[in-house]
Amino acid sequence: MGHLFSKKPSKVTEHDKAVLQLKTTRDKIRQYQKRSEATLQKDRELAKKLLSDGRKDRALLLLRKKKFVEGQLIKTDGTLENIERMIQDIEFSQIQLQVVDSLKIGNESLKQINAVLSIEDVERILDETQEAVEKQREIDALLSGGLLTEEDEMAVEEELDAIIADALQKQLPEAPTAAETPEVVLPDVPEILPEPKKEKESRKEKVALAAS
Repeated sequence: MGHLFSKKPSKVTEHDKAVLQLKTTRDKIRQYQKRSEATLQKDRELAKKLLSDGRKDRALLLLRKKKFVEGQLIKTDGTLENIERMIQDIEFSQIQLQVVDSLKIGNESLKQINAVLSIEDVERILDETQEAVEKQREIDALLSGGLLTEEDEMAVEEELDAIIADALQKQLPEAPTAAETPEVVLPDVPEILPEPKKEKESRKEKVALAAS
């Protein structure tokens, strides 16, 4: 099972070795600059002490050494800049090489595909596909009873409209019939209207006077 988790050894190219060497040189220069800056600080403090002790010649020699080291540091700055630029150029050139290799592989793949499938082959495949689709449609039409004519299509649509109209008619409420709504019998109007109460009493009084 151990070989399943083992990593394949990566192939180190000459470009990788060059970049590694440049980065190692860059790190050494930076270490040199760091040590030199610390030495310059010490020499400056020592020169001040020598001057205070009256040892001017010794202080002068120390300042000359300090000036030389400062010049070397300026040169190392330019060297570091060149190294950084070269590292970036090499790394970018590696990316460009990978792009070019990928384009080559893609180009070869396209050539192989074009060699297998020509324009004539594509046209033939499309024609065969169209023929197969049309043949399948004819088979479906035969299995379903043949194709309908324009008159048959119109008759089918009319039958569909009639079915829809019939369904709507059944959904509407039916009007009530005479048996469901019996005729209302109104009372007869009397031919002789009853006399008012006052007229009836006046007539009784007249009859009583006549009798007396």
